Amino acid sequence: MHRRSLSLAATFTATAALLLTACGSGDDSPKSSDKIAGADQGDATRPASPSTSAPGSVKRPVITLPSDVKNVFEGWKTGDTTKDALLADVENRINATDAAITAANPDSEALGFYYKGEALAGAAEWVQGYVKDGKSITGTVRFFNPELKLVDKDTAAFAYCSDESKAFDKDRKTNKAEKTTVTKTAYVAYNTRVEKNEQGVWQTTSLLSQRGSTKCTP
Repeated sequence: MHRRSLSLAATFTATAALLLTACGSGDDSPKSSDKIAGADQGDATRPASPSTSAPGSVKRPVITLPSDVKNVFEGWKTGDTTKDALLADVENRINATDAAITAANPDSEALGFYYKGEALAGAAEWVQGYVKDGKSITGTVRFFNPELKLVDKDTAAFAYCSDESKAFDKDRKTNKAEKTTVTKTAYVAYNTRVEKNEQGVWQTTSLLSQRGSTKCTP
């Protein structure tokens, strides 16, 4: 089976909700296939490093993924300082979630660093679900088609797609991947609300997902 999708309850401001409408509509969340509005995408394809740094003096937790877990971020570089700092922290949030799953640690420091409020509680519960079921993850996920809208200096709406056709849950005891035939459900659309805290860290405060979205499927 493909990796499970994380979907956290969300409350968006009216402006942020406009991005959701622009990205389409779905059961949990839509996602745009468009590029970041007003930003130069470039042609960079960036795999996740052990710990992705973002601008600022705050000390970020070190995030390390196992060798069999990789996240690749396509077009997540704009040349705009504010946007790139936000994108770096979202990358860190994604990597932190995967690291917590593989380490079977729903109390991970990094989760609390990159999530906030109900989103943090939901992420911890999601990781705990993997622990309870004796599951982990393996493979490569490609994140693409980012679209970012800055609502104000401390709030943004961010949508993106993921391709999980090469990523799977795996049994923690046997270490065997639970592979299945790839279908459109391997493609997931995400919409998120991101807020900058007093330390300058962009934290995810809400996250919605939709599998098989036409905005993300090939």
